[in-house]
Amino acid sequence: MADPLRALALVCSLKPSPAESSSDLLARQVLEAMPDVESTVVRVVDHDVRPGVELDMGDGDAWPQIRSQIVAADILVVATPTWLGQHSSVCQRVLERLDAELSETDDSGRMLTLGKVAVAAVVGNEDGAHHISGILFQSLTDTGFTVPAQGVTYWNDDLSRARDYKDLDSTPEATDGMTRTAAANAVHLARLLKAARYPATG
Repeated sequence: MADPLRALALVCSLKPSPAESSSDLLARQVLEAMPDVESTVVRVVDHDVRPGVELDMGDGDAWPQIRSQIVAADILVVATPTWLGQHSSVCQRVLERLDAELSETDDSGRMLTLGKVAVAAVVGNEDGAHHISGILFQSLTDTGFTVPAQGVTYWNDDLSRARDYKDLDSTPEATDGMTRTAAANAVHLARLLKAARYPATG
């Protein structure tokens, strides 16, 4: 039997655990929509991820342990809240740390992230989901990940209502549909890429 797929969600909320988080909720909903996929959730702000663009910034940097989970995963979910129309500062740090993957290759010249699938999850009570997902897609493909068709799910509310996704009575139909589509497409693409690797370039 083929090895099961593994998914890792990096939740880029500004709220440390155990505080409730809309980003965490949406990330978990994406993972729940991936049947037969082993999954893990990491709330990045709970860990001492140092600023920088190296694999290990030393002095207790927690990124190497998180990175090991990224390398072991087939699917990466990046979940972020929306602040002032932008992704969170925690999310930006994740993208900066992923920059180190540009120089990490196997013996055939392939990046270690090549063949891994990435999807985005964005929440907020103001507009910005398309802008944020565009930044995430560019950054993730630059660092070796492959984004599937419709590889994002999001929820944005009317700013005047000041609601959080986690406080809704039920998941909006549109968001639920996007979540299930992004999850299904990610799993499908991950299986294809696991069976047929990208060609060597070195």
